[in-house]
Amino acid sequence: MKKLGIWKFGPASLGVMALIVASGVYFAAANRTKAPEYQTAEVMRGDIEIAISAAGKLQPKNYVDVGAQVSGQLEEVFFEVGDKVEKGDLLARIDETLAAADVEADRAQMKESKASYAQQEATLELAVAEAKRADTLYKADAISQAEYQAAIAARKVANARLTQLEAQIERQNSTLEADLATLEFTKIYAPMSGTVVSQAALVGQTLNANQTTPTILQIADLSVMTVEAEVSEADVLRIQKQQDAYFTTLGGGGERWTTTVRQVLPEPEVLNDVVLYKALLDVENDDERLKTEMTAQVFFITGAAEDAILVPVAALRNIRERPAGSERRKTNDRPSLMAAQARDLQNGDNPEKTARTGMREIIAANPDAERKMVLVMENGAPRPTPVLIGLQNRTQAEVLYGLEPGDIVVTGSAAITPPKRDNNNRENRPRGFRRLG
Repeated sequence: MKKLGIWKFGPASLGVMALIVASGVYFAAANRTKAPEYQTAEVMRGDIEIAISAAGKLQPKNYVDVGAQVSGQLEEVFFEVGDKVEKGDLLARIDETLAAADVEADRAQMKESKASYAQQEATLELAVAEAKRADTLYKADAISQAEYQAAIAARKVANARLTQLEAQIERQNSTLEADLATLEFTKIYAPMSGTVVSQAALVGQTLNANQTTPTILQIADLSVMTVEAEVSEADVLRIQKQQDAYFTTLGGGGERWTTTVRQVLPEPEVLNDVVLYKALLDVENDDERLKTEMTAQVFFITGAAEDAILVPVAALRNIRERPAGSERRKTNDRPSLMAAQARDLQNGDNPEKTARTGMREIIAANPDAERKMVLVMENGAPRPTPVLIGLQNRTQAEVLYGLEPGDIVVTGSAAITPPKRDNNNRENRPRGFRRLG
């Protein structure tokens, strides 16, 4: 049989092993006595804001497409893009040759009709005289009845012919006025004051106004711009008329333009099964820094608080419920916080009376406030503290009750070892555990 080997240690080996064992014992003891480290943050005062974000485009609030009402060749444009115009300024001129010829033809025809009218007036005057003479002769039995009737009929025919020429002159006068207006339409005037923002037709281009109205220029009032924000259907119900909002632009360097919601259009726009509603916001633009088609990031403010007590969201913890089936009172049977406070106040004065009263008033004034718990560092150890939370965004929360600026709260994980409870010493109880669990 093979004999088992026996390890032999010399004096040096035994010394090394003893040193290793002693080091392990020392570090284990040091770790047991070392205080745990916590990730903490300081409670501070500041502003907090809750907002709904949406993308949008900038457009002039008031603008008009200036078009041509007559066909013809565009002969001249008197303004360029970017120029300021006033209402009534002559913007462009279209070839007026055909329109002027129509006006001259109407005027010539009008002269002809007036001459015919004058001639017919003389004819009627003669027919009236002949009818009077025939009447006298017929009464004297100097002419036959047929001659008398012929004279009377000739007077009526002359009168009707004169009426016909009157109607013809009125019709030709209307045609002349229409052709004069067409001639005037060859000169295009500014319908509003503003800035020429685009030009769609060039000099020499033939415009055809018979089918569609061709656009020559676009004039816009850039002193007031409108942001057309696209809001998702999940957020549109939280946006109301006159709601405060602000927006930034890509090239604005973080500058904010404050405004309010003018209108939310009722008809949505569906893009790839995504329902978007347009919210319109007007903003003053006297310096004209905002340009058409700029991209805007819009923020609709749903809640804001200034100089509020703020705590990091990472420090908030949910209040633990009592375990179901335990011998203690079940969660469903537990009185509310306000009921417990009312009973405590009926029991007489105590050191926590003022704090409870303040918390009850804040809960009544802020029914939507959330009840949370934070761990406040006191004497190097975290202590649970109940708090009321108001506004809350992704990083910060508004503290309505429970904390003061300068408090240090734990933002990371922490193991709580409640101190030994003493019924005769209320100060030894962890804050918050007595009522909130």
